[in-house]
Amino acid sequence: MRQGQSLVMTPQLLQAIKLLQLSNLELSTFVEEELERNPLLERADDQPDHLEHTASREADGDFGGDGEGDFGGDNGIGEASEGGESFETRDGDWASEEFATDAGALASSLGTEIENTFDGDRAGPAAEGGGEASFSSDGLSATSWTGSPSGGEDGEGNSLESYVAASISLRDHLAEQLALAITDPMDRLIGHSIIDSVEDSGYLSTPLEDIADRLGTSLERTESVLRIVQTFDPSGVAARDLAECLAIQLREQDRFDPAMQALVAHLPLLAKREFPTLRKLCGVDDEDLADMVAEIRRLDPKPGRSFGGSAIQPVIPDVTVRRGSDGSWLVELNAEGLPRVLVNHSYATRVVSGAASAADKTFITGCLQNANWLTKSLEQRARTILKVASEIVRHQDAFFAKGVEHLRPLNLKTIADAIAMHESTVSRVTSNKYMSTPRGLFELKYFFTASIPSGAGGEAHSAEAVRFRIKQLIDAEAPEAVLSDDAIVLRLKEANVDIARRTVAKYRESLRIPSSVERRREKLAMLQR
Repeated sequence: MRQGQSLVMTPQLLQAIKLLQLSNLELSTFVEEELERNPLLERADDQPDHLEHTASREADGDFGGDGEGDFGGDNGIGEASEGGESFETRDGDWASEEFATDAGALASSLGTEIENTFDGDRAGPAAEGGGEASFSSDGLSATSWTGSPSGGEDGEGNSLESYVAASISLRDHLAEQLALAITDPMDRLIGHSIIDSVEDSGYLSTPLEDIADRLGTSLERTESVLRIVQTFDPSGVAARDLAECLAIQLREQDRFDPAMQALVAHLPLLAKREFPTLRKLCGVDDEDLADMVAEIRRLDPKPGRSFGGSAIQPVIPDVTVRRGSDGSWLVELNAEGLPRVLVNHSYATRVVSGAASAADKTFITGCLQNANWLTKSLEQRARTILKVASEIVRHQDAFFAKGVEHLRPLNLKTIADAIAMHESTVSRVTSNKYMSTPRGLFELKYFFTASIPSGAGGEAHSAEAVRFRIKQLIDAEAPEAVLSDDAIVLRLKEANVDIARRTVAKYRESLRIPSSVERRREKLAMLQR
């Protein structure tokens, strides 16, 4: 026998930890699943204000009737008063003649007949005095005033969605062109197989040999179909690499001469800015080479991106930081990004009291416990995020006031000790969470940076601030005096920043800044233009 202590991770505790590290989008998805699974959970906005507003208008007689009309008590909004006027009754007869006068005034103001102005599909049998249409000749119905879809003879009314073209995918766009360009059934099958292998960026991801083997055809026939597909719009589609993509676009512009062929064949030298070598390979002077490089830059390296692909989900900030009237920083939770759910206790009481078996009571009791725990977990998650964000703002107040140069070194332990939480909890809170500030939108992890020691033993510098200083030095350098990594180290030491050369090179590469040799070539080439 042995006695000991251990931490037991209950399902509820695991759920709370999981909720803490979820992003806004993931949290919304999780809550939606719980709403479908748990009958006791409700959205906080399930009772919209416009329903109450509509019911109050009905009580005042705005949408009144005899209880049998379109706005009567059977529609779930409320009972209509008997003394009010209705838009229409079941047999389509109007209860007021004001609409005829309004229609005549509208026609005179438009300067033409209403039939020529509004969609004629809305006109129904009421033009001859019968039917269910509210407005006969002008195409307006009672549902047009209430915002609900209009019912025509086919049950589908005209709406904005019917006039908006649906976005077409790259595959569908290529398939439409294939149907017109190729008539042979076998070649069309090969073309569809090629189109299916085209990525969202527009490149062909599957080798032609694999496509030919899968279809049981020759490689020559597959290549001939590929050449046809490569003539489709967008220009450069179905290319197998960047050089082929650029070559296709240059051929369509009639600019793929021998000099341009040599340049496209040596794209790695162009990336390294080896302009003297490229001049020799292409047989052109500096001015022609600059024009050729400019043409290359105007081409689209990813022709398929104009068709999108997966929808881009905008980032929703979890926390908002703004300047207060007294000069302090106010930290607030973004209520729009937080899902709001309620627990229907009255419904749980009614179901439990009327349950026929013990299994039903057990099920409702479990749902009630899960619902209560979820609401408490969401509340605890919001409080923890606000607490961590407030502490981050307190430590990085100089950044919000003066800029990235004043970003201070910060680690998870500092925040965890300040708010009396574990480092793992702070790490979960800062994952996939964003803060909206007057200086832009930042991930919470952005404010946690390594420490760079000071040369004179003073306050340490943030790695992000040092990276920003390196970029400033490189942007301000002259073409005839390009700074090497060693020169940048000396400049930083003059600014009381003790840093090694390899660290400067690492930060420069993270900023995607080329070496001093490549920068010198590029800037000299720009001066020669």
